[in-house]
Amino acid sequence: MSEPLGPSIHASAVLVGARAVLIRGPAGSGKSSLALALIRAAPAVIGFARLVADDRTLIEAAHGRLLARPVAELAGLLEVRGLGIRRLPYEPVATISHVIDLAAADGARFPEDSARQGTFHGILLPRLAVIASADPLALVLAALTTSAWSG
Repeated sequence: MSEPLGPSIHASAVLVGARAVLIRGPAGSGKSSLALALIRAAPAVIGFARLVADDRTLIEAAHGRLLARPVAELAGLLEVRGLGIRRLPYEPVATISHVIDLAAADGARFPEDSARQGTFHGILLPRLAVIASADPLALVLAALTTSAWSG
């Protein structure tokens, strides 16, 4: 079963490889900047990345997956601070594999296991809580390209 598309949420989404990251955070926290940085880092570090949505993202739970889509009026548009709105290639839909929360109050050097995942529209996903002073690109790339040390 799938939940009907509800109102959009204030978030950006980027397809990284075969799965998307959903980037949430308060206004001015760097969602669009992180989206662009992931897209620019892709060829050298992660292979492939493409914009799904910027600023407003439609979320839908379908068959045990969380899907992201752009709001029609904003499809392919990305805000670049200092340049304004830019047009980019985009994906019309992607499955979300990770949720990134920028300027997160519960971000920590060694986060608790409970902070490393969250339930979104009934679907459990890995979550990365990034404190305001951290470099989100470095953390997201590390999360996507390394595995946890089990000691």
